[in-house]
Amino acid sequence: MDEQKKDGEQHEQDEQQVQVVKPAGKFLRLKPFAFIMIMFLTILVTAGLTIFALTFGEKKVVEVKVPVERAEFKKLYDAYDNLNSKYYVEIDQEEVIYGAINGMFDALGDPYSDYMNQEEAKSFNESLSSSFQGIGAEIQERNGYIMIVSPIKNTPAEKAGLQPKDMVLAVDGKSVEGLSATEAVLLIRGEKGTNVTLKVQRGDAEPMEITLVRADIPVETVYGDMGEDKIAHIQLTSFSEDTTEELEKMLKEYEKQGMKGIVLDVRQNPGGYLKGAIDISNMFVEEGKAIVQIEERNFAPQTVFADKRPKYKLPVTVLIDEGSASASEILAAALSESAGAKIVGLKSFGKGTMQEVLYLEDGANLKFTTGKWLTPKGNWINEKGIKPDVEVKYPDYATLSYIDPKQKYEVGSENAVITSAERILEVLGYTPGTVDNVFDEETEDALKQFQEANTLEVNGILTGETTYALLDAIGQKLKTDDPQIVKAKELLGVTPVEEETTIN
Repeated sequence: MDEQKKDGEQHEQDEQQVQVVKPAGKFLRLKPFAFIMIMFLTILVTAGLTIFALTFGEKKVVEVKVPVERAEFKKLYDAYDNLNSKYYVEIDQEEVIYGAINGMFDALGDPYSDYMNQEEAKSFNESLSSSFQGIGAEIQERNGYIMIVSPIKNTPAEKAGLQPKDMVLAVDGKSVEGLSATEAVLLIRGEKGTNVTLKVQRGDAEPMEITLVRADIPVETVYGDMGEDKIAHIQLTSFSEDTTEELEKMLKEYEKQGMKGIVLDVRQNPGGYLKGAIDISNMFVEEGKAIVQIEERNFAPQTVFADKRPKYKLPVTVLIDEGSASASEILAAALSESAGAKIVGLKSFGKGTMQEVLYLEDGANLKFTTGKWLTPKGNWINEKGIKPDVEVKYPDYATLSYIDPKQKYEVGSENAVITSAERILEVLGYTPGTVDNVFDEETEDALKQFQEANTLEVNGILTGETTYALLDAIGQKLKTDDPQIVKAKELLGVTPVEEETTIN
C-alpha cells in the first residue's frame, strides 16, 4: 500500500514538470515506418564501423582467440596469440605451428618418434618405394648429431666406406647438430649425379670430409650366392614389403641346386617392417614356438607363435653386427632362442621398440613409438643389443679411413689417410714400407706395382682411378676372406662336397 502511494505522488510531480516545459518553435514530424528504418540503418552502419576498427585498427580493443575446447591447450593458444600480435616482426604462422608440433615430439626424448612436414614426409615415403635418389645410408639422431646406422649394400655410402656409428657433423658445410634424422635426410638426399660432402667423425679420430655422388638407390633387399660347398650365403639389407617373397624365391632356387646349409646375413641391416621379420622367422621356427613378444599400451602382452607353413630343416647361422637393428634383431633372436641357430659376429645395435606412421591429410607424417618387443624368452634388448654366440671381429683393414679420390698424394705428402693406403697395399700383398702417414719412396714403389697389376697409369701417384681401384680391391678382399662368414659356415657342420666325392 505504501508503495502504491509513492507511485501516485511521483505521477503528480511528473505532470507538473511537463506543464512547465515550453514547446519547440519547430519540429519534424515522421511517420512510424520511416522512423524505424532510419534507426535500423543507423545501427547497421555503427556495427560495421565498429567491426572495421576492431579488425584493422592499430590498437585492437578485443583480440579474437581460438576457442579453447580442451583446457590443456590454453597455454599453447595464449602463447601463439601473444606471438602473433606482439612479436616485433610478423611471424611465419606455418613454421611456428610446425615448431610447436615438433616440440611435442622432442619432449618425448625418443629418437624414433618424429613429426615430418610435407617435404620430409615425401622423402621418408620415397625410401619405402622401389627406389630413391641419395647416398644409401640409414641414419639416426643420437646425442644431438646424426649417426650412421648402416650403409645400404652397393650404394655410394657403402662404396665410400661409411660405417655404422660414424657421426655426421655437417652436410655441405652446414652443421647438422640439433637436427632430426628426417631434417638431415633432406640435406643428404638430392638429384642423381650431384655431389654431397659429409663431415664425418669415426671414434676419436680427426673428422674427415667425404664427397659422395648421389645415385638411384634401388630398394633391393635380398642378395645371395652359393659355392661348391652348397652353403647359401644370403644377405638381407632391409625388411621391405617384398623381402619375404624375394627370399622364398632365392631359397627355392638354391634347393634345386642341392643347398645344404644357410647363412642368413643381417649385418648392417637397419630393420623395416615387423611383418617381414615374423614371416621370415616362420620359415625356420617350428610350429607353435614363439617368434616375438609384443607389448603395447592399453593392450595385453601378445606372443606371436610360428604357424603351419613349410619349414626349412637345414642348419642355419645368423650374422649380425653393430648395424643390425630392429627387425634384424627380431629375426636373429627368434632363430637363436626358438630354432637353435648360432649367432656370429658383433653385438647388434639394440632397438627394441616399434613405430607406426600416420599419414595426415596435408601430406605430413606422424611417426611415433607404439610399443616394444621382446625376444621369445622375454628379453628386452633395447640399447643393449644381442650378443653373438661367437664373437668375430672385422679385420682391421675393414675400418680404415676413407681415401678421397679427388685428393692427390705423392712422394713427400704427409696425411693421416696415407696410413690407410699403405695398410691396404700391405693387405693386398705389396710392400709399402713402414705403415705411417708419410708417402715415401717405398710407398711409391708399392703403388706402382699395384697400378701395373691393375692396368692403370704407372706413375706412383695416389689419386683418381688409382684410389678407386685400391678401395675396390680391398672391398673385394674383405668379401672373399670375410672371417665372420668363414666362422658362420664352419658352425653349420656341413660336410664339404669334395670330401663326399672322395668317399664315394
